[in-house]
Formats: sequence, C-alpha cells, structure tokens
Amino acid sequence: MATLIVPPNLSSPRDDAIQLHRAFKGFGCDTAAVINILAHRDASQRMLIQHEYKTMYSEDIFKRLSSELSGKLETAVLLWMHDLPGRDAIIVRQALLSGSLNLEAATEVICSRTPSQIQVLKQHYYAKFGVHMEHDVSSRVSGDHKTLLLAYASIPRYEGREVDNVTAQSDAKALYKAGEKKLGTDENTFIRIFSERSGAHLAAVDYAYHNMYGNSLKKAIKRETSGLFKYALLTILQCSGIPAQYFAKVLHKAMKGLGTNDTTLIRVIVTRTEIDMQYIKAEYLKKYKKTLNNAVHSETSGHYRAFLLELLGPNH
Repeated sequence: MATLIVPPNLSSPRDDAIQLHRAFKGFGCDTAAVINILAHRDASQRMLIQHEYKTMYSEDIFKRLSSELSGKLETAVLLWMHDLPGRDAIIVRQALLSGSLNLEAATEVICSRTPSQIQVLKQHYYAKFGVHMEHDVSSRVSGDHKTLLLAYASIPRYEGREVDNVTAQSDAKALYKAGEKKLGTDENTFIRIFSERSGAHLAAVDYAYHNMYGNSLKKAIKRETSGLFKYALLTILQCSGIPAQYFAKVLHKAMKGLGTNDTTLIRVIVTRTEIDMQYIKAEYLKKYKKTLNNAVHSETSGHYRAFLLELLGPNH
C-alpha cells in the first residue's frame, strides 16, 4: 500500500504548472509551494504536469527544478518526478556509471523487483540510455555477483503464489549440499535456484531448509558466501518473503549511527512511496519501536525533511 496522498479536489495539471511557475518566479523559490504540489501527485499526474509546463513555458521542468532547488532536496525531487521504471533505470545507471560506483544500490534495485518490473525497467533503460542494462552490468560487475545479476535480470520467473513443495524440498537439499555440507561452496547451484525460482517458491525453500536442517537459509548464505554476491542472494531471499521487512531494515541501516546515508534514504523512500510504504512503516515500527517518520525527522532537516515526510504520509 502506497503512502502517497493525492488531494480529493485535485487541481488540473495546467493549474499545477501555473502554480509551479509562480513559485519559481521572483526572488528565491517558494520551495514549500513546490513540495506541496509535487509530493501529492502520482506518477501519471507528474507526467502531465511536465507536459503542460513544457507546452506553456517552452521549458523543461526538470531543468527548472534543478536550477531552483539544491542539495539533497534537489536529488529527491528530481528522482520523484520520474515514473517508477524510469526512476529505477536512472538509479541503476547512476549506480553503475557515475564517478562513485554504488553496486549495492544497483543490486538492491535489480534483486528486489519482480520479473515484470525488471522487463519494463530494461525497456526504459534502453530507451533512455541507448544501451542494454545487461551491458552496463557486465562492464561494471564481476564474478559470481555478475553471473547472478545477469541471470536474475534475464530469466522470466513465475509471479504467482502457487508452490510445489516437493521441488522446494529438493531445492533446499541442493542448496545444503552446495553450501553447508561441503568444503567450499558450489556458487552455481545458488545462482541457478535463486535466478530461476519464483519469490513464493524461494520463501518455501527457505521454510523447507529450516525444517530439514534446523538452520535458516539466510544464515547459510552469510556463512557460505561473501561480498556483493552474498548481498544479492540475501536481497533476493528477503524480498521473496516480505519485501517491506527488507526495506525497513535498509532504511534503519541508512540512519543508524553517526551520519545518515542520504542516497539510500532518498532511493528507498522515493521508490517505495507509490508501492508499499505503508507496509514498510508498519514493519519499521514493529522492529525498531519507533515510527519511520520520527526516525526521518530526527535525521534530516529543512525542506528536504519536509519533502520526505510528505511522501511518508501521517505519522503512525
């Protein structure tokens, strides 16, 4: 469930464009007005506003926002202006090709999306950048991590909830043999099962593994694998169960300790607001005994804080 709140008496995209233009004019930007409009429009409404703004003022609203806003707020708002797959494409591209390589971010986006979301992401990626996503992954990622990402991004998987328990048990056995039972690890077995099976099936494998060996598959992965390969397997596994739990954990980690990882904070809040942020907030509260809104409030400030809190909706 989304946390995006669209007002019941919505102004037209044309009126929104006029209001935004007014907010940009004069000395300094009326940032509060910009947030008030954009943080309460869904993906299709934001696209219409972009179109109207261009038609009326012969100017790209992205360029205008970029010149009027700055810092973390600018990053968050510009990312928010895209639709879901377009945004994912931008995050993966920047994570792979910007000056600061962020393979964790690219891995998170690819490994937490459903097969149909990945297909649309790849189409947007090619349309935006003129190159296949797999090409960029191949040139920036290496080893078992690369093999897993490429397989996961290209193999069509079943997305329903039905599971064959016999196959799940046989997969659990294969993973045990490939990991905990042997000296060293047979990574190919992990890659095959994790890239070919549906999310519901992997959740069943996890359950079977625990029943058969008294140990969680998550612990086995942590013990048997390392680095970004381990990170990718854990992301796939955790998102096959309850994705909201996984994202609550990612957000908590981003705000834990000294300093805040704003790149992660922006990425998760902006990409999940229109999907399952209500569930993420509930999981966050359950696990950390603090509302996500309060955590974000204490780690951020100014208009940047205001924008993120508008996306998160009421504090509960």
